Amino acid sequence: MTALIKSVGAEAAPLLAEIHAEAFTFDEAWEQKALALMLGLPGHFGLLAIRGDQPLGFAIGRAQAGEAEILTIAVRPGERRRGIGRLLLRALMAEAARRGAAELFLEVAEPNAIARALYMSLDAREVGRRPRYYADGTAALILRIDLTSTAEQ
Repeated sequence: MTALIKSVGAEAAPLLAEIHAEAFTFDEAWEQKALALMLGLPGHFGLLAIRGDQPLGFAIGRAQAGEAEILTIAVRPGERRRGIGRLLLRALMAEAARRGAAELFLEVAEPNAIARALYMSLDAREVGRRPRYYADGTAALILRIDLTSTAEQ
């Protein structure tokens, strides 16, 4: 059975917090309250990947003034390396473009080779670096995806 993407809002915060806690370490996981607040802000949107009634992962983005940003993508550990992250990223790109964004930005941990490979496979380009961005001192790479050239993908 193929995974589907559905839009979610603040009402899904308990489920999203559960998935985020599974996908990230304790000090990186986002709490339910923060997720609900974020999804209630103008321009913000959430996407949930499901197979049947099983939630697999989610993405949260925002799109305003012609730009978009990926705030987080989380995939349950047992569902990784099955195309769920790619499905969520493509859906987020499409939703951002639908909302008028011409470019999409994100930060990714410099040593996260798997995530970087996914982003680069969808034409992300490095446009900057944030030293010691994460709590553990890891640097973040700032990536940009041109949504006008990837709309056909």
